[in-house]
Amino acid sequence: MEIRHIFFFKTFSYNRFIEIMPRCFVAMTMFLKLAVFGKCTGISFVDSTCIPVIHNKRFYSMKVFKDIATKGKSTMGWYIGFKLHLLCNEKGEIINFNLTKANVDDRNENVMNALTDKVFGKLYADKGYISQTLFGILWDKGVHIVTGLRSNMKQKLMPLYDKIMLRKRSVIESVNDMLKNIAQIVHTRHRSLHNFIMNILAAMGAYCFFSTKPHVNFDYEIPPSDGQLIIWQ
Repeated sequence: MEIRHIFFFKTFSYNRFIEIMPRCFVAMTMFLKLAVFGKCTGISFVDSTCIPVIHNKRFYSMKVFKDIATKGKSTMGWYIGFKLHLLCNEKGEIINFNLTKANVDDRNENVMNALTDKVFGKLYADKGYISQTLFGILWDKGVHIVTGLRSNMKQKLMPLYDKIMLRKRSVIESVNDMLKNIAQIVHTRHRSLHNFIMNILAAMGAYCFFSTKPHVNFDYEIPPSDGQLIIWQ
């Protein structure tokens, strides 16, 4: 007890702590962006995950997120809340994020432009990101997005390392899983919009300090001669 009072001599009650949390929004965002987020290495993975904030049956009695949260559909079915778009490198480090309403498409140009800021090289995504328009926009920015093919699409040749890296997309899915199950980024006990956002920022900050992160066990380099990405095991 004495040691606690030495280092934390100005402690707050829980209610007071909840009240002052929103004041740290700018500082927390700068801390994430400048200090703990990873850097782009030329290999990136993008994905989105659902952030439900209320049970579907209580949608019409919602107060905290009224006129803000929307209905969306994920692989697990319909939900009410938001969508978190994440970008990470092959080391499992979060590079960038974007929080949108649940009904925003993964291929939204504004979302992808914000996510891929200062990103280069290959960007691996699932089939939900298939879009010729999006491919052209990212290509002009120096980003080559690689996705799988749907069953009704014409087959085309793909480099071997792209096929290998598409199978390694489990990295970002594991990141989403750790954010939800360990960092507790999802719960339905939010009492204000500001604290909801602070909870997401704090969860991502906590994840960045995890000693063990999902990663791809591959070495790579970018030769200075032609700029082509070479991968070997």
